[in-house]
Amino acid sequence: SNTKRMRGGLEAAGFTIKPGPTPILPVMLGDAALATKFADAMLERGVYVIGFSFPVVPQGKARIRTQMCAGHTRAMLEAAAAAFAQAGRDVGVIGQ
Repeated sequence: SNTKRMRGGLEAAGFTIKPGPTPILPVMLGDAALATKFADAMLERGVYVIGFSFPVVPQGKARIRTQMCAGHTRAMLEAAAAAFAQAGRDVGVIGQ
């Protein structure tokens, strides 16, 4: 349920999430430098995420890797989704 909640929040904000049934939610950004910049922006907001890029993932498929777990509370997920949305707007990944 946490995975579905977070996926819904991120997609509603305008992010592209790679499909799949696992608790890993890859937030697709495409560009390696952008993924690094986005991860830095998230850390400034108190959310630690990892940017993955080539050679870990295919060229042009850079992403932010997130993983949900049962221990995440609703408040944690809402705070993380809000941080994603703000960082996404600030670095130009999603619209205002």
